[in-house]
Amino acid sequence: MYNVLLITAEREPNAALLQRLAEEEISYTLASNMESLPDTGPASSLDAVLVDLGTDDRSTLLPTAERCQGLHLPLLCGLPADRLAKYTTSWGAADFFVVPPVAGEVTARIRQARQRASPDVVEEGENIEVGDLRINLDRYEVFNRGKKVLLTFKEYQLLCTLASNPGRVFTREQLLNQIWEYDYFGGTRTVDVHVRRLRSKIEDTGQTYIETVWNVGYRFRPQDAPAR
Repeated sequence: MYNVLLITAEREPNAALLQRLAEEEISYTLASNMESLPDTGPASSLDAVLVDLGTDDRSTLLPTAERCQGLHLPLLCGLPADRLAKYTTSWGAADFFVVPPVAGEVTARIRQARQRASPDVVEEGENIEVGDLRINLDRYEVFNRGKKVLLTFKEYQLLCTLASNPGRVFTREQLLNQIWEYDYFGGTRTVDVHVRRLRSKIEDTGQTYIETVWNVGYRFRPQDAPAR
């Protein structure tokens, strides 16, 4: 689907990342830096540059970002979960993804970055609109009362699953298997934690979207139904 340059400072590339790229049909060329990449030729066939920041060494990130800007290529950095708190936009990347990435995340981040870089070629995608909430399924963006809501990829998947099926009750096990795709080590408590975080971002006083069905799971409240 996409063709990327994968830059890694490690001697051995992250195996889980390479496996995910293969599963998402993202072709890649491995490199230790961008010095060997010419201004034309291979760059013109690339959709993005990925930098796997498996260590604390960010010495090549800003020069890479400058080179990507000159080539009009989105730069995304892969971060282990324990380094997310350190990430800022000052690093120069267009976006980030967690390593190892969940299914579909790298493709989604590349698509987002490319669409932001070339907004004039982006068509208005299919939307889910309920109440003051609008979900753009092509851009992977969520707006509440006109303001953009920053969600993690899992929170976005959870919201789309529930909002696409208003009124349907999903058990915690169904959500766990559908979104995490396997018996996640955190168990069904993982679902509760993500629902709580999602609610804190899209709901406030007088605005209820996700309802708890006690001892069962969750459902997205049809907006013509009274809140419980």
